[in-house]
Amino acid sequence: MKLNRVYKTPADLPRTVPIFPLAGALLLPRRPLPLNIFEPRYLAMIDDALSGERLIGVIQPSAGEAAAEPRPELYPVGCAGRITQFAETGDGRCLVTLTGIARFRVLDEPATLTPYRLAQVDFSNFAADFHEGEGEDDVDRQALLDALREFAEANRFKVDWDDIEQASNEALVNGLSMLSPYGAKEKQALLEAATLQARAEMLVAITHVELARAADAPRVH
Repeated sequence: MKLNRVYKTPADLPRTVPIFPLAGALLLPRRPLPLNIFEPRYLAMIDDALSGERLIGVIQPSAGEAAAEPRPELYPVGCAGRITQFAETGDGRCLVTLTGIARFRVLDEPATLTPYRLAQVDFSNFAADFHEGEGEDDVDRQALLDALREFAEANRFKVDWDDIEQASNEALVNGLSMLSPYGAKEKQALLEAATLQARAEMLVAITHVELARAADAPRVH
């Protein structure tokens, strides 16, 4: 196991990764995703990952209720993350933080004796994910901030604007995409966005749609 491993190109990553189907979850490059692991099959996955490359592919089930099935159908695109924090809780669970590396497309699922699923994946279509800050200059930061402010006011939650102002465009777009309270289809669309600019524009558009839908919803007195 090599600590502080750096991945610079798709060729630096393995072609087969363990996959963690997780509905409503979004992992993006260089952003952290905390996970509470308790199912035996995924505890085994974490154990095996820690003794190897410490890589896990996060991917959404492609149908809502199918997510509860033992082997749900999956969307074709997920994101690989590296275990960067790990802690045992003492009650049979473990707390893990994955840091996103790059997105992948699933090519196949090989037969395996492990209790968790493995996938043969291809990172080549997402080479830009390996370059921090790729496309930042094309992001309309003000439009994103305006949408965030409007959403926060409509839903009455507080935003740490000091942290927001200090965040890079990449961290802002990807962080807000991961934290957004939208559905699985919207999350998948954000994941598969071709560029950082496209993801930012999509996030703003989805936010405006949700705000309009909430405004039109009948109010219960």
